[in-house]
Amino acid sequence: MTEYGRGPGPEPWHPEDPLYGDGGWGGQQAHVGQQSPYGGQPQQQYPQPQYGDWTQGQQSGYDQQQYQYYDEQGHQQYAGQDQQYAGQEQQQYAVHTPQQYQHQGGWDATGTHGHVPYAADPGDPYGQQPVAYGGEQPDFYGTEDAYPPPVPPGRRSPEPKSEPDPETGWDPGEDQGEHAFFAGGDDEDADDEADSRSGRGERRGKKPVKSKKRRTGCACMVVVLVFGGGLGTVGYFGYKYYQNRFGPAPDYAGSGNGEQVTVTIPKGAGGWEIGAKLREAGVVESADAFVSALQANPKGKGLQEGVYTLEKQMSAASAVQLMLDPKSQNNVIVTPGERNAGVYAAIDKKLQLSTGTTRKIAKQQSRKLGLPSWAQSSSQVQDPLEGFLFPGTYAAAKGMKPDAILKQMVTQAKEKYAAYDLQTKAKALGLDNAFQLVTVMSLVQAEGKTHDDFRKMAEVVYNRLKPTNTETNQLLQFDSTYNYLKGTSNIHISEKEINSNRSPYNTYTHKGLPPGPIGNPGEDAMKAALNPTHDGWIYFVATDGTTNTEFAKTYAEFQQLKDKFNATSGN
Repeated sequence: MTEYGRGPGPEPWHPEDPLYGDGGWGGQQAHVGQQSPYGGQPQQQYPQPQYGDWTQGQQSGYDQQQYQYYDEQGHQQYAGQDQQYAGQEQQQYAVHTPQQYQHQGGWDATGTHGHVPYAADPGDPYGQQPVAYGGEQPDFYGTEDAYPPPVPPGRRSPEPKSEPDPETGWDPGEDQGEHAFFAGGDDEDADDEADSRSGRGERRGKKPVKSKKRRTGCACMVVVLVFGGGLGTVGYFGYKYYQNRFGPAPDYAGSGNGEQVTVTIPKGAGGWEIGAKLREAGVVESADAFVSALQANPKGKGLQEGVYTLEKQMSAASAVQLMLDPKSQNNVIVTPGERNAGVYAAIDKKLQLSTGTTRKIAKQQSRKLGLPSWAQSSSQVQDPLEGFLFPGTYAAAKGMKPDAILKQMVTQAKEKYAAYDLQTKAKALGLDNAFQLVTVMSLVQAEGKTHDDFRKMAEVVYNRLKPTNTETNQLLQFDSTYNYLKGTSNIHISEKEINSNRSPYNTYTHKGLPPGPIGNPGEDAMKAALNPTHDGWIYFVATDGTTNTEFAKTYAEFQQLKDKFNATSGN
């Protein structure tokens, strides 16, 4: 391997040569008029002093022309050899030779300093090839793989440490400093830099490096959009969180838009479940608003299951108020103690059927409605469904069939009775079967007025049914059974009327229980019949004629209560 301009050789000067790119080029320029080897651009020229004929004999010990320069401290430095550029005139450099120093009077060529301080190294292949200054040298820059000529230090640019990506143009070895997009620099500067790198790459036979300005700007826009979208999402969910936790629940205004809708509320549904069903039907805007309105209404706890006719887009408060109004309810409500005759009439009215339609269906399909196996339907039983239409609220909207509504009621009663195991409890209470126990429950419900009365009334029934009863001789003597037979609710029945009627429902003339229940007992009466008192009660009188019932253990006590009743009623 040889240096350019130092002698012939098969290869150009490789950049890894220690002398490649040496810093001794400072202040050295080509002669005026010479063509610059750097891309054909003219270089700034400086006049050079001439010191005699350089083509004459050389000093002893010099195989090649050498030149020197001085660093900032004044020390003499070895600067390398003259370079020969292909197809051009030999560049000349202003150097100090021994003759020059002699002419300047600063150096004696005859003394020990008259020789070069750095003698040629016999082992250096570069020092063994004497070349005359101005001699023709082979053109190493015309070859395909030639390296470019050395660039003076003032014009050098750091070489990239790695190849740029041919597809993206990104150079991992290049300084990835702040881009003009972020620094606020001029786009033209970025373009010039990209063009400069592209030119160097073309001279080396490589693909030009693409400008990253447009791609970087797009990337920044994507970052801004993503960041902005993230802030928007956080803000949205933050607002929703605040609204859900601290803000008022969404709610419509007014009493509806006039569009009616039917909503069915199941048994046992709470405020939140009811609100959710109303929201799904478009009645209220949110379940939260409905729950708040329900809690704010003093009668809100009285809201029951059933079918309600409401309007869409109602305020929650309006919806609660309308649902508490019986006019909005497409339901049939069975109250504790109510007889089947009243339930049938209510179903006919809700379904807009002719009077008696539901009673007729009940009599015809009683065994198909799901009655318990122990239920009786003898010829003496006035209504086989009596006592099995359990109190509660049942949907009865127009278009429904009566048997479907009745079946809901029977199913509810069957489930309740099964939960208390009436068959087993009846035997323990001295009854024949569960059907008789339901009959006792209906009597307790009909004769008792308050919750406290029910257990005492149950004891009266059981005590009068005992064979040892010598006070009434197993006669119940209840007005309620006779009124059931007659379909009335009178409390004043003459002895003549009572004694003349021989129906098994007349407990003044017939011992024991009536053939079947006389109404539909509620859960309080049912529990009382299962757990009566044991105080010896055998008589009772509603002394005020309505709610105040008093009990007695002997006939004498009963007479006192009867006189009290007569005095109150004016008899």
